[in-house]
Amino acid sequence: MFSRRKWLKFSLRSAIALMLTLVISACVVRRADESNSASTVADSSTAITVYTALEDDQIQNYLTLFQQEHPDIKVNTVRDSTGIVTAKLLAEKDNPRADVVWGLAVSSLLVADSQGMLEPYAPAGLERVRSQFRDERNPPHWVGIDAWMSAFCVNTVEMEKRNLPIPQSWADLTNPAYKNLIVMSNPASSGTGFLSVSAILQMMGEEKGWQYLDALHQNVAQYMHSGSRPCKAAGAGEYPIGISFDYRAVTQKNDGEPIEAVFPQEGSGWDIEANALVKKPQINPAAKTFLDWAITPAISQEYAKSFAVTAVKTDVPIPQGYPQEPLKQLINNDFNWAATHRDRILQEWTRRYDSKSEPKTS
Repeated sequence: MFSRRKWLKFSLRSAIALMLTLVISACVVRRADESNSASTVADSSTAITVYTALEDDQIQNYLTLFQQEHPDIKVNTVRDSTGIVTAKLLAEKDNPRADVVWGLAVSSLLVADSQGMLEPYAPAGLERVRSQFRDERNPPHWVGIDAWMSAFCVNTVEMEKRNLPIPQSWADLTNPAYKNLIVMSNPASSGTGFLSVSAILQMMGEEKGWQYLDALHQNVAQYMHSGSRPCKAAGAGEYPIGISFDYRAVTQKNDGEPIEAVFPQEGSGWDIEANALVKKPQINPAAKTFLDWAITPAISQEYAKSFAVTAVKTDVPIPQGYPQEPLKQLINNDFNWAATHRDRILQEWTRRYDSKSEPKTS
């Protein structure tokens, strides 16, 4: 049996030992937590979220090059049509999810920029980018990579069956013989649709432009929620004529589909596929690395295999099926006008023509 004095000494020693154990344990746990926290930060800093409207069959080829150069950075892509990506960006204005926007229409980026959503950034190698393909401010708020333009996808087999001529111009599309034979991208959801509508209003003036669109509407069977869908529908023989864009028309023709890629005689509407850094409280350094890479000569060579006009000059020949002087095919396009009046144009277009839009999928 312990004496009272020995018992008190033992209790005190035990208490001190217990306190030391708890302190040491707390330090160990704290260090472990700090280590785990640091690991989480390190992991998150090597992953970025990229919003894009580039075509699905382009994205993977492009990203393969990025991963070869930067295997430590994980790229999470969110891909959709231009209108949907734009709406998503604007909806997230107060809590941005994206780090980078890659290959979105300049007319959309200008809308986002007007609301203070873009962080100015001059990517490495900016001097290689043609001046008309980048924001003139220094540092720029956006930088282009290529241009895409309006084109018609015409199924030659279906047109021959109906003994109909292949349309060569915007004016030809109002021929009553084409009633219910045309599909077109919906400008409210598709950048391709918007650049075509914007081109018509700019080329003809708004009064005559809306009159033309009224006449075209009589021949349209459906407005589709994708820039490429009208071409795919034409290639499959669902409809003989699809108002779409250059890359899709040329690619399907070169892949052996019975498609004639037609670039309208009056000129093509066009837009710039461009990149931007999303303004956030903390900018991920990996986002800037991605934007640096996105205008390098190596990836620009890949852009040039799909498009006739690129922001960085390359030695890649113009892809087969394009006009040999593609710059002459482009209309005089006022991007600021298109961005400023975008909402008004889409509201008016929807009021007039939305009855023929394809159902939206959930």
